[in-house]
Amino acid sequence: MRFVFPHSHAFRRGRVTVDDDGKAGPECLVEFGDGVTVIAEWRKNEADIQLSVPDYRTAKGTLVTARTWRLTRGTDGLWRSERVS
Repeated sequence: MRFVFPHSHAFRRGRVTVDDDGKAGPECLVEFGDGVTVIAEWRKNEADIQLSVPDYRTAKGTLVTARTWRLTRGTDGLWRSERVS
């Protein structure tokens, strides 16, 4: 799986692109709009996806601490993030 956030970090109700490559493993790539890519873990939770992103630094060097996000697909078909922890 690959998840693409259009900004340098995820935030509440932010858009995210979910690219399902057909692999079932928990590891995935998370790409941010500033060019930073991290290895994270995901799991399916009914219709939602739980995404655990480790600590990372943005391209400008800002530390973003580890977070867990629930990704939900809206009625418009777009995926959005909701912070879990």
